Amino acid sequence: MKKLLVPSLMVFALAACETDDQKNAAIVDDAVGAQKTNVVPVDPPGTRTSDNLPDSLKGSSVFFDYDSYVIRTDARSTVEAHARFLAQQPSRKVTIQGNADERGSREYNLALGQKRAEAVRRALRLQGANDTQIEAVSMGKEHPRCTASTESCYAQNRRGDFVYLR
Repeated sequence: MKKLLVPSLMVFALAACETDDQKNAAIVDDAVGAQKTNVVPVDPPGTRTSDNLPDSLKGSSVFFDYDSYVIRTDARSTVEAHARFLAQQPSRKVTIQGNADERGSREYNLALGQKRAEAVRRALRLQGANDTQIEAVSMGKEHPRCTASTESCYAQNRRGDFVYLR
């Protein structure tokens, strides 16, 4: 009995000490596993909608610098507009889809996409949106807007997209 108790306690203690890096690795592992089974971590078909969405918010994105998940100053007005809309429409929900350019491994870009989506999510919450209205998911490098291997194309792919739900 003691032989089983000590290892069990050690496993429990180690699990309680999980770091942010380990949590991020788990997010990547989950996303990679979902990709391997052809399950894309996005909204089910038919749930996306831009009905009753102001034109200024339709198709908007937050763009990021290379290898960064810091929201640029030129994106702050976009985030503020979405946060105001969400605060005024408490029944609306949005998914932030974090994207990366093609450089870097699949795992790295999934983690970076998640960090970008989470950065936008935090900014929306700080501007007045309710946490229950926002979901953050990583698309990694799997959904490029542009496929050329140029810096201007890479810049279009480093983004967080707003996808509103019904």
